[in-house]
Amino acid sequence: MRGMGALLVVLAVGAAQAEVADSSASGFTVKVTLDIHAAPSAVYQKLMRDVGAWWSPDHTFSHNSHNLSIEEQAQGCFCEKLPDGGGVRHMEVVYVAPGKALVMTGALGPLQSLAATGSMTIALTPASGGTKLDVSYAVAGYVAAGMNTWAAPVNTVVTEQFTRLKNYVERGDPAAK
Repeated sequence: MRGMGALLVVLAVGAAQAEVADSSASGFTVKVTLDIHAAPSAVYQKLMRDVGAWWSPDHTFSHNSHNLSIEEQAQGCFCEKLPDGGGVRHMEVVYVAPGKALVMTGALGPLQSLAATGSMTIALTPASGGTKLDVSYAVAGYVAAGMNTWAAPVNTVVTEQFTRLKNYVERGDPAAK
């Protein structure tokens, strides 16, 4: 995925709580918490079935987020179609509880070419007037400069993507206000 460090949008969008929860030479964890004004079942539907509508095309290999899909089953693929029959497996679904949680494993974007892997947990819980969305992405691996050099850029991208999901669910438009 291109432009990993060149993002500006995200943290200016009010309700997102995002942080690099921990970081070391061998890995890091980023966490994002958002309150979304919709029921967990509605958020889940958009998360799983409309990923191409809310994911930023800037963070795809094809530059077209409508080439993305998430298979709603264990061993399902968070994949992207590429021209000429090519494709990318961004992550693998390892746990799915409709309307409640999704766990995927894998390395997103440029992390794929490193000796890295990760586990992303997305939890949806009812909250007053909607859904509390908690995302945790733990990444481990080896990079000569240390995996912690990737923590801030990955935090920015993960925060951007899930802020776009919030915007899409609430307003039908993933772009920031």
